[in-house]
Formats: sequence, C-alpha cells, structure tokens
Amino acid sequence: MYACICAAVTTSQVEATILAGARTVSDIGERCYAGTGCGGCVNRLQELIEETEPSSDRVKELPRSA
Repeated sequence: MYACICAAVTTSQVEATILAGARTVSDIGERCYAGTGCGGCVNRLQELIEETEPSSDRVKELPRSA
C-alpha cells in the first residue's frame, strides 16, 4: 500500500527508511521523497514513525538475526 501517492512510496519503503535512521517526517522526505508533494500523507508518515521506530514495542518484538 502506498504511504505517499505523490512520490509513489510504499508503507514498506517508509518503514525501511525509519529503521535505517529516519526519525522525522523531514528525514523521510530527504531519504525517499515521501511527504514532499501535496503533504496529504504527513500525518500517516508521523504515525509510521511512532509505530516503527526502534524504540517502539513492535520493533523490540522482532526476532534478531544471527
């Protein structure tokens, strides 16, 4: 599913960008251009940051690689 239609960026791409170090909507925009068009996705991008950032419970529950 697209997180940003203007830049054709998927939710998975945004999550990967966050896990790679993006911590703000501006960081995401600089790295994958999501949120740099009409701005309609900015709230969703913020939600994804809160849900995906390494400090969230969701990420802590992911299995670690060997």
